[in-house]
Amino acid sequence: MEHNIGHLRKSYEQHQLRIEDIGDPLSFFHQWMGDAQNHPGIDEANAMSLATVASGGVPHTRIVLLKAYSSAGFIFYTNYNSQKGKAIAQNAQVCLSFFWAPLERQIRINGTAIKLDETTSTAYFNSRPKGSQLGAHASPQSEQIDSPTVLEGRLKSLQETYANKDIPKPTHWGGYLVQPKEIEFWQGRPNRLHHRVVCRLTEHGWNMGYLAP
Repeated sequence: MEHNIGHLRKSYEQHQLRIEDIGDPLSFFHQWMGDAQNHPGIDEANAMSLATVASGGVPHTRIVLLKAYSSAGFIFYTNYNSQKGKAIAQNAQVCLSFFWAPLERQIRINGTAIKLDETTSTAYFNSRPKGSQLGAHASPQSEQIDSPTVLEGRLKSLQETYANKDIPKPTHWGGYLVQPKEIEFWQGRPNRLHHRVVCRLTEHGWNMGYLAP
């Protein structure tokens, strides 16, 4: 039975976007991220969709958390043996996207994911809550398991093992830096005439232009 939800719609009315507003795309990303972080209606401004393509050409997307960014790119952490880690090992081209509904904004970033050095990954791992550290050891991420109770048992055992000890970073866990090649900023507008500005990195810097919605 088909469920028609075509009546669900919203008119975007809040802001406009022009090329001259942007200047440097990474600085403008920082501005928009700040707006999202400060908005009371956005719980996790750093939540982003990560799209990868496996060896068979099958795309996968999932939500991960942005943990740092700079002029070099965008950083997230994961299990290297996970589905996303295996896909990146085969094809390092990825896409990140943010959607902040209360601000009527999206950002899409295409780039290349490269592993962070062990020193950086270890420093971040050591800053995590102990429960998150233990979870990285307990979960064979993306592998099929019989039941969630399997993980609960592993976690309990690890809690006993590391009760009074520092928890080492797993060798299969760490970060990726996504080096951007293209950044698109999207601002919702009335009548679906949204404002889209795409920024493409060239050897001479960022080339910017408008895209039709």
